[in-house]
This record gives sequence, structure tokens and C-alpha cells, in this order.
Amino acid sequence: QVQLVESGGGLVQPGGSLRLSCASSGFSFSNYGINWYRQAPGKERELVAAISTTGGTTNYADSVKGRFTISRDNAKNTVYLQMNRLKVADAAVYYCNAQRICLRVYDYWGQGAQVTVSS
Repeated sequence: QVQLVESGGGLVQPGGSLRLSCASSGFSFSNYGINWYRQAPGKERELVAAISTTGGTTNYADSVKGRFTISRDNAKNTVYLQMNRLKVADAAVYYCNAQRICLRVYDYWGQGAQVTVSS
């Protein structure tokens, strides 16, 4: 059974930090690129950060570049999103997504973690 379980969300003041984790099971994690998406109320889901299978390549949305860091530990089947200097605009539900294209698209999602940024 495929599972992606996010944790680490919560309430933080503007300028603060949080680290999200996404623990996976049920599939060959190291063969999947991993993405973090977020969705705020009334807005479309947006791609925040992405990391390649080995972790050697990362990409970020312009809105988080320099503040967020995505990383992965293939030995632990876990991906992280370190979020620093958080802004009110970063408040959203954050989703972990595992994706692989091999003859067909394999696409798995976590249930989401709420991040609230408020003073």
C-alpha cells in the first residue's frame, strides 16, 4: 500500500521557520522525483519545490527561492522541506507528491499538512 505522510506543519509567526517531513512507504522511493505543492484557500495548487531521485537537482518557485530548501534521505524514504523566513503568504496546505514516468505516469500524493503563518 502506497503511503505518503506529511508532518511538521503548524502555526508560526512571520519570520519563523518550520520543517515539513514526508515519510513514504509502499513504493521504491529512490526511483521517484519528489515535489512539494501548496494550496491556499481559494487558490490553485502551486508547485513549491522539486527534487530529483538522487537529490542532485532541486528547483524552487520564485516566491520561495532563497527561503525554502528541499532535501531527501533515500535511506529513510523521507523528503523534507525546510521553510525559513516564513511569510503570511506562505500559509497553505502543503502536499508531498511522488512522481515517476516509466511507460506510464506513477503519481502519488500525501494527505497534506497545514501551515499557518500569523502573528
